[in-house]
Amino acid sequence: MEKTLLWEAFDTLTKPELRDMDKFVRSPFFNQKAHLITLFGYLRQCRETNKPPQPNAAFTFCFSGLTFDDTKMRLANSDLLALLERYWIVRESTADPERNRLRLAAVYRKRNLIKPLQITLRETRSAVERQPWRHAEHISLLHDLELEEFQAASVTRRYEAFNLQEISDLLDTSFITQKLRHVCLALSHQAVFKKTYRFGLLEAIERYVEQENLLRFPAAALYFHACRFLADPAAEASFFRFRETLTAHADHFPPGELRTLYLLAINFGVKKSNESGQNWFRETFELYKEALHRDLLLDNGTLSRFAYNNIVSVAVRLGEIDWAEDFIHRYKPFLERQYREASFSLNLARVAFMRKDYHAALLNLQRADYKDFINSGNAKILQLKIYYEINETDLLESHLDSMQNYIRRQDSAGYHRENYLNIVRYTRALLRSNPNDVQDTESLRRLIEAEPVLTEKEWLLEKIAEGIE
Repeated sequence: MEKTLLWEAFDTLTKPELRDMDKFVRSPFFNQKAHLITLFGYLRQCRETNKPPQPNAAFTFCFSGLTFDDTKMRLANSDLLALLERYWIVRESTADPERNRLRLAAVYRKRNLIKPLQITLRETRSAVERQPWRHAEHISLLHDLELEEFQAASVTRRYEAFNLQEISDLLDTSFITQKLRHVCLALSHQAVFKKTYRFGLLEAIERYVEQENLLRFPAAALYFHACRFLADPAAEASFFRFRETLTAHADHFPPGELRTLYLLAINFGVKKSNESGQNWFRETFELYKEALHRDLLLDNGTLSRFAYNNIVSVAVRLGEIDWAEDFIHRYKPFLERQYREASFSLNLARVAFMRKDYHAALLNLQRADYKDFINSGNAKILQLKIYYEINETDLLESHLDSMQNYIRRQDSAGYHRENYLNIVRYTRALLRSNPNDVQDTESLRRLIEAEPVLTEKEWLLEKIAEGIE
């Protein structure tokens, strides 16, 4: 019974939802089958005692005194699942008070109850204006409110009150904002998965946004600028206009959407940091700090190991060593359990490396089992840099061979595989270069600077410069 659709759905219910569902299943308006109440009670008991549900026990609860009937049990499961799904639908459909007011206004209009209709519409407009959000759904809500006002005016024959222009304008703005948001999603997906999408009306929309000054709407402005810098990494001016708008209007977006907006900016900052260096590291670091302050990087209470590693990486590159160490300890409990110790040790090793405590860095690297390719690759890179810094050339040569063999076995690692192989290749070239040969070192420096996929570019160039000195 653990593998039934009913139990899989039931097992996701929170304690408050279990209490609400108990009332729901007992309401004659929604349920008139007594055995579904007892089946719910049995499953709730299983949840609370952490025991898996058993078909025979469930049947006994539902149909006391009858012989077990598999078909009857399956029907009961199906009926309770349908009731649970209806509970979720009711919860979702009543979760938006402004939308509910509009639904109520429509009911009053259909029943020709003019006075309560007008009161409801007035209260709805007041509530919509007080609402803090100014995202795409808010514009859509404004459109629907204007449309309901139009229909109410039609009922009362107040033809002078028709608001067809407002309805048309809001419909355009709502569609355009949602279209731009979708294009941002597609562009982000396109960059990662190397898939090409057609964007239809996008060029016409971009012209219209500027022509009609839709940039006065924060949501339209943010996604308009994001489309520009996601489509063209050289469009840095669009990024900074996005950044300015985000800072000014962050409180006008719900947490889920605000998280998406910050991640768009952070991902662009990471990309530019890898290409251009220090100024973009600082920009990315500030974005990360703002997102952390707003609790936007936790997904159901969990911080991904990728974000954890990236944040530490950016901080140490900027010399924010104490901040990085505090972050490593503070956010360790929020990491996925299976990657927690490995990510924690790896990042403590990074901090120790930056403090030139190479012994402590190696000890931290040896404390964890790096089960995933990214953590393992990052640990190997750090180990490579330590061997170079302490002048253990033989160990470094052996490590480079081992690392190259390991990376080449990872066929599906994409960008990371290419990056790690480039690091190995250029580290070997660095070891074999003659710092006294100006032409040789200059040629290597140009190759490294021109390499598009190379996260350790800054470190390699620094080592070349030190050799020349």
